[in-house]
Amino acid sequence: MELWILFGTFVFFLAIGTPVAFCLGVASFATIVYLGLPPVVIFQRLNSGVSVFALMAIPFFIYAGDLMVRGNIAARLVALAGALVGHLRGGLGQVNILASVMFGGVSGSAAADASAVGGLMVPQMKKRGYGVDYAVNITVVGSIIALMLPPSHNMIIYSISAGGRISIADLFTAGILPGLILALALMVAAYFVARRRGYPTEEFPGLRAMGWLFANALPGLVLVAIIFGGVRSGIFTASESSNIAVVYAMFVTLLVYRSLSWADFVEATLASVRTTAMVLMVIGAANAFGWLLAYLQVPVLLVQMLQAMSSNPIIILLLINVVLLILGTFMDMSPLIVITTPIFLPVATAFGVDPVHFGVILVLNLGIGLCTPPVGAVLFVGCAVGGISIWSVVRSIWPFYFAAFLTLMLVTYIPALSLWLPSLFH
Repeated sequence: MELWILFGTFVFFLAIGTPVAFCLGVASFATIVYLGLPPVVIFQRLNSGVSVFALMAIPFFIYAGDLMVRGNIAARLVALAGALVGHLRGGLGQVNILASVMFGGVSGSAAADASAVGGLMVPQMKKRGYGVDYAVNITVVGSIIALMLPPSHNMIIYSISAGGRISIADLFTAGILPGLILALALMVAAYFVARRRGYPTEEFPGLRAMGWLFANALPGLVLVAIIFGGVRSGIFTASESSNIAVVYAMFVTLLVYRSLSWADFVEATLASVRTTAMVLMVIGAANAFGWLLAYLQVPVLLVQMLQAMSSNPIIILLLINVVLLILGTFMDMSPLIVITTPIFLPVATAFGVDPVHFGVILVLNLGIGLCTPPVGAVLFVGCAVGGISIWSVVRSIWPFYFAAFLTLMLVTYIPALSLWLPSLFH
């Protein structure tokens, strides 16, 4: 009965449009009251959910990303990407994807990537005769790449949701190769769609122009090296890295590029505060919800149920992926990571899956959900940038969905794609 109250209350409030954090909080409170536990427990769990030192990294990475967005770093990265791949079939589509790779390593956020890169690329693609749906499709699905590359906020949330026992440095490293494979798969899909529609290529600007564009974009790219290199080498933690990222972002945008105005600085600060408050509220409420799942032994029951269905890890991973893909279409990513990690991580490890490998699977899977209706947050951002309806986008997005699903299957069933690079640092 307790599980019916927990999930029933959550689903009811979610269905009537209540914000996810309140859905989680009310469902947890109702269940605690039914169980006869002291109501103060829910507030203790809310507090403990956000009183984690590693969470300090998230607001500062968000802030660094906002400063870089408003400081026109994305424009310089897009220009460099154009010189590198613009001459390929579907030129500006290829540029869009490579720009997501570059900017994803700066922002770590799919929504920021879709907004910044999409805001630059979609209007240009419209002017050059590309279909708006094609431009938005690439922008939306390409933004998933940002989730896989350091400094991915969601990798940090996964580590914390797993009890803080999984190395953030290993997770940052593990996502790099799958992120690049996803980019390559999307570029192949963009090539074939562009070829079928007869889209043009761009002229190659020459090596001298490419060198100048690289030098112009280098200060922004150095941020990626600072974040990844510092955390991976152990010089500083992820939280310390996020603070350094903010200082460096201010240095580059204020003194090197001189592209950040006072108004932009204020807006970046306020936007980061709003985003951080929302994320931490969701994490706190989801922590209370996740604690109840553990208290009611949901992970143990799920392991037993799946073991009764099959002892084949291939089947188990397929079932987990299907469930996560379905959940990802209805809920945002951060609360889903906090809720599903305590449920599915014990199941995955019981069948021999490495926790770092599972983290990459989880983030990539739920990232696809961000691009899928009815609650695809990044899909809404892309459609708003392109001024196009969701239906028009979804009708033609399937080649890019297929590329993302293929990458997910490769990452799921070839653990070395996630674990080989971290193993080089041990």
